[in-house]
Amino acid sequence: MTFQFFLTTNGGLKKINLKISDPSKNTHFIFRTPFSIDENDWDPKKERPKNIYIKKYKRLYEKMNNLKLELKQYIEKKNEIGKSINQRLLSAKAKQIYAEGKKEFFESTLLHFMQLYISTKENLICTSTYKRYKVFFNLLQRFEAHMMSRLRIDEINATFIKDFMIFGKEEQYSENTIYRTIHFVKTILNFAERKGIRTCVRELEIKREKQNKEIITLNEHELIQIKKTNVPVELQAAKDWLIISCYTGQRFSDFMHFSTDQLIQIDGRTCISFVQQKTQKQIILPLHPTVLNILRKNNSQFPSLMDMKDYNDCIKRIAKIAKLNERVNAKKRFGFRSKNVETEKWNVISSHIGRRSFATNFYGKIPTPLLMEATGHSTEQMFLRYINPVNMENVISLGKYFDKMYTDRNLSANIMQSSQSNKHFKIESIK
Repeated sequence: MTFQFFLTTNGGLKKINLKISDPSKNTHFIFRTPFSIDENDWDPKKERPKNIYIKKYKRLYEKMNNLKLELKQYIEKKNEIGKSINQRLLSAKAKQIYAEGKKEFFESTLLHFMQLYISTKENLICTSTYKRYKVFFNLLQRFEAHMMSRLRIDEINATFIKDFMIFGKEEQYSENTIYRTIHFVKTILNFAERKGIRTCVRELEIKREKQNKEIITLNEHELIQIKKTNVPVELQAAKDWLIISCYTGQRFSDFMHFSTDQLIQIDGRTCISFVQQKTQKQIILPLHPTVLNILRKNNSQFPSLMDMKDYNDCIKRIAKIAKLNERVNAKKRFGFRSKNVETEKWNVISSHIGRRSFATNFYGKIPTPLLMEATGHSTEQMFLRYINPVNMENVISLGKYFDKMYTDRNLSANIMQSSQSNKHFKIESIK
């Protein structure tokens, strides 16, 4: 059985039609749905809106998928009891589905347990984690429509993982998104098991997603370069925040809300005390002299507040003025997808670079447990994901160690050889 959406041939705002074909019964039904869309926003190849991430088209796509799945279930039930299907019945059923809107998910389905899990965690997790869970949920809804089948909790097995990975690659999702979604599904299976539902979770072997992306950081030399760069007045606050973020290692949601009310003195040292929004961890962080200098320059105040979009735009401009033109490989967002590109460093700088730079620049110089206490990471494994493995300063330092060891070894060899020569000379002289 196949379902095909297509547009009417006339009119500016096109009506979306649906064709249902069942070759085994030699039946074809075509009827007009209640949906409509501008022809320029329609993808005839994928039979859906071109951009399913625009709010209105996201809702439209969900309704189309729901209609398709509900009609398929309706037809299958009629076939099971030997009832025939005709055009009139399908049109009436389509109108009923549209009028009823989205139904609750059956208790035996994966999406039901996902919805239940997210609702139980809603008040225990931060906003960003909740949004990420909703992304996984929406992705699984689209996968259901792709497979033309409701996903039952007891049918989530190795075949599901294989099919989902194929779907994710066809839809050009990143490996990171695909694997994180699969791991979230495994979390849901464990959640269902705790409720007494038998699943195939113990049979699933899922590797971790590949962490092969290049981590973009600012090294000490580049930070000095930025500090020395004169910027227009409208960029000064963003410049100060960028430097503050690189010497405190905090997320945008935390450092952008730093205030002098959070400053405390411990043993004569100025520290800042705050609760991280994402983790709800209490952090007490001694302020680096560079941060204290910025405060002194700003009459003992932190820079003015900025929203993330303006901040990201501004720090790109600052990095460009500072001539951070090194070519790097990085992910850059184009529309609703990220792609690997080679570009100049200033072009891919964003709000998280401060946190990564802090972790990278101080790693190996300060004990890792102290750094983790500052950043709020719970495990060293998570902390190390922030470290740029290609740290040029470390490479140079290693090279200096090699040179020093080589020089010291040669010096020792020369001293020994000289000593042996002198000894031989003395023996010869005695003779």
